[in-house]
Amino acid sequence: MEFSALKERALAYAKYQEVNRFVAFGSVASAILTKQGNVYVGISIDTACSMGFCAEHSAIAEMLKHQEVEIAKLIAVTESGEVVPPCGRCREFITQVSPENYKTQVMVNSDTVLTMKELLPFDWKPTVDKTW
Repeated sequence: MEFSALKERALAYAKYQEVNRFVAFGSVASAILTKQGNVYVGISIDTACSMGFCAEHSAIAEMLKHQEVEIAKLIAVTESGEVVPPCGRCREFITQVSPENYKTQVMVNSDTVLTMKELLPFDWKPTVDKTW
């Protein structure tokens, strides 16, 4: 699956909505393609006091619910269609889910794709020992 198709899947859910003065969601949506060929989409949840979470976390929760851990491709977009890279917390989370996710191809802007390893060149976790 091409990144353009993943982007369209994410854009379908990137629709900012306010729940109340403390909670909004959908300012960013993320689509992931797993090694098994499935696509999972998640949305960001923004809250007061930083208790929300990123769209990537939401998509990964859906993936884990279906007993999958390896991500082949990942993209996150805003409602306007701007491609945004995963934050540091998301990068860390993705690589903790599976050491194979260092190979994940991540679209970081409209014309650049990097691997998760390239986004975390000096990661603290041992990448050779897969028992962590």
